[in-house]
Amino acid sequence: MKFGVVTFPGSNCDQDIIHVLRNVMGCEVIELFHKEHALGSLTTDDCVMLPGGFSYGDALRTGSIARFSPIMQAVLEHCNNGGYAWGICNGFQILCEAGLLPGVLLENANQQFICKNIYLKTENNASRINATLSKNRGLKIPIAHGDGRFYCDDKTLRQLIANDQIIFRYCDENGNVTEAANPNGAVYNIAGICNAGRNVFGMMPHPERASEEILGNTDGRLIFESFLANVNTPVPV
Repeated sequence: MKFGVVTFPGSNCDQDIIHVLRNVMGCEVIELFHKEHALGSLTTDDCVMLPGGFSYGDALRTGSIARFSPIMQAVLEHCNNGGYAWGICNGFQILCEAGLLPGVLLENANQQFICKNIYLKTENNASRINATLSKNRGLKIPIAHGDGRFYCDDKTLRQLIANDQIIFRYCDENGNVTEAANPNGAVYNIAGICNAGRNVFGMMPHPERASEEILGNTDGRLIFESFLANVNTPVPV
């Protein structure tokens, strides 16, 4: 599996993702610029990564301008044909704005930028991004966002729950989903979701910032390993 990492004006986690995928996970990575109209050599077996940052300075509404970058038409076609896409933080916002994921990311409930470690509960094992993860422990993953409060209407929430499209929820260190463990006021403590086809994934926390021993935390690497579990990709020890 190859990964294509898109850089938008204002992306600041693109090189982090490239490093982890290429040097930690041992994957082939293609660097893509937002003005391109195609995804290079990526096929529907491959994954487009939309990294974190502040695309277009978060002007107007987070992700709303990046959604109209030239490359997004190719991303839409890739996903509609069954190809994978994975958005982290600002990338999650862009996927929602593009209509590839339901819901919207709103300003944090405390109206402040939040940057800290939180804990994620694996809600189910229904998607490749969480298929090999334990549901009985919390994953310690950093967040860094000002507009990370996931919101959707009641009908959409019921559909997400019924279809096992909620991949991660905010929890405490012991894996308990509580109001106190919700850092931004997200509905139903939602930290990450997928589409009905299970080929498009979005999450606010940053697993790429918790994937190496030198950082003192490798819980994020478990998420990448889950995604690559059935792929013939050598993973460095």
